[in-house]
Amino acid sequence: MTCQYQRGQRGRCDSSRRSACLATEVGIRLQGLQGVIERGLADLARCATKRWSNSRIYATIGDVKYESITTDTGLRELCDRLADVEIIAFDTEFVSEDTYRPELCLLQVAAGGKLTVVDCVAVNDVDPFWQRISTGKHRTVVHAGRQEVLFCLDSVEAWPVQLFDLQIAAGLVGLEYPAGYGSLVSRLLGQQLKKGETRTDWRKRPLSERQLQYALSDVVHLEPMYRQLTDKLERLDRTDWLEGEMKDWIDQVEVSYRRERWQRVSGMSGLGARSRAVVREVWRWREEQARRRNMPPKRVLRDDLIVEIAKRRSADVKQIRAIRGMDRGDLRNALPHLAAAVQRALDLDESQLPRGKHRHELPPQLNVLGQFLSSALGSICRRAELATGIVGNPSDVRELIAYRLGYFHDDDEPPALSVGWRAEVVGQQIDDLLAGRLSIRIVDPQSEQPLTFDPVNNRGESE
Repeated sequence: MTCQYQRGQRGRCDSSRRSACLATEVGIRLQGLQGVIERGLADLARCATKRWSNSRIYATIGDVKYESITTDTGLRELCDRLADVEIIAFDTEFVSEDTYRPELCLLQVAAGGKLTVVDCVAVNDVDPFWQRISTGKHRTVVHAGRQEVLFCLDSVEAWPVQLFDLQIAAGLVGLEYPAGYGSLVSRLLGQQLKKGETRTDWRKRPLSERQLQYALSDVVHLEPMYRQLTDKLERLDRTDWLEGEMKDWIDQVEVSYRRERWQRVSGMSGLGARSRAVVREVWRWREEQARRRNMPPKRVLRDDLIVEIAKRRSADVKQIRAIRGMDRGDLRNALPHLAAAVQRALDLDESQLPRGKHRHELPPQLNVLGQFLSSALGSICRRAELATGIVGNPSDVRELIAYRLGYFHDDDEPPALSVGWRAEVVGQQIDDLLAGRLSIRIVDPQSEQPLTFDPVNNRGESE
């Protein structure tokens, strides 16, 4: 053994110094060994809350205990256990900026009194989970769950059974709509959630303790809030309203999922039928490219470029190339395909051209009535313990007025405020206001409900 005095020096030390060197060296090594032992004990302490099996890890963050699943076997075992629970509440973390469809990264589940985090980056096949929540007799609970149920639809061509969206339920009992998750936790449970991690990249591993805590907080409160909202719905006798709203919402999401969404290209208002056909054909080409290359469609070709191509209505490659922004390398290679898409639109018969949505030509006074009665809508909703946002907006009020005054065609769908529970709660009162059977007056300018509604007698006087 070379002592510390010899390191970097020539020669050897004498015997007396050698003994001192030996004692020092042994002390240093013992200190190093003690450090190793202390670090090992600290690691054991940190792992004391973890128990490993072949497919699952049980862990604790703060006071929250959860199960972490990183294998296909672990996910299948979870799905087997979920077969017997009454309520499955879940949430997801995903990234949508770089792929054609959002990339699922994390799945958080609260069911049977247990919390589970599924690492969808590590698990190869998440389909068993979607199959489980789309079958059975359990209640599925989400908050603002559009993307969650789209994951399910995309995976197994089915929807989660007995879907209950807290955001919609909150609107039906008089809370705000659409209400954020943190806002509902505060109003229903009296707790304040920590903000952060909303812009995190959930694809990167390992996930930090803070990220996992954030993800778990998104699901741990779902069932308690579900129970409170269910009690409120039952008290107000609105359980059937929720079932109807969920069915309509699912139908709308599915139609949007399956329908070609070329009409959502920004900047196409005012285009003629032929130019709209060009937009449609170029949009279809863009969608196919985005799907094949697994990238966001607008990264393939921007909306403003599609509209500019449509305005020119030319299948000439040189004219398309002359558009500013079309000089990108991959777009230059795609010019013949773009020209072919334009030509398909130009070759269509007039009867095959897409037409814009029929709009009713309304007299100016209907806008004044709409603004006035929109204020009444808010008062009616507050009195009825309904969030105005879930009932309707000023456009819905104007449509109801136009419908009642005969500006709708026979084949037009009736406005939302004229059917179902909306007609019962809101539509009838607006009808009475239009007919002069009801009047509005200010009862207290400083009150949360400053307006009141008074019946009008046959002499036109408020009662």
